[in-house]
Amino acid sequence: MEMTSDPAGEAHKDYTGAVYGSLLAASVVVGAGTLGRFPRLEMIVLLVGTGIVFWATHVYARLFGARLAFHGLKTADVRRACAEEWPIVKAAVPPAVAVAVGPVLGLGAQGTGWLALTVAVAGQVGWAAVAAVKIGAPPRMVVITSVVNLLLGLVMVALKAALHH
Repeated sequence: MEMTSDPAGEAHKDYTGAVYGSLLAASVVVGAGTLGRFPRLEMIVLLVGTGIVFWATHVYARLFGARLAFHGLKTADVRRACAEEWPIVKAAVPPAVAVAVGPVLGLGAQGTGWLALTVAVAGQVGWAAVAAVKIGAPPRMVVITSVVNLLLGLVMVALKAALHH
């Protein structure tokens, strides 16, 4: 998670990557589910692989975007960018674990997809709420950011339901 400073100079974590990664994982579950049934291992690889590709894309954009375009690239810059964007990948892990444990819970492919989607949306809402609390947002704003993220997640749920009639 990216470390930023507030006006008082105190460092805090930026949970944007975790929120984004959770929504990305939800979209992977929804999109992959529309293609028919395939082995759980494929879904796990697709979730983690997509997270890694988007992580690498974000690292590349951060390093070669406008803010570093006129500066030499240092190893420390690369390490920092990799670490700051890593929550995108980490957010794919809980839905991937949900796919892996689906059989233990007695779930078929469809039930496992719903479990993974639920875990991804819960992660998205949870990380958004944690981010709001960590920056000292008033309770009202914590609720608002949680509701907005829940609504975004519910859009993914509605897409899954509509595509799997």
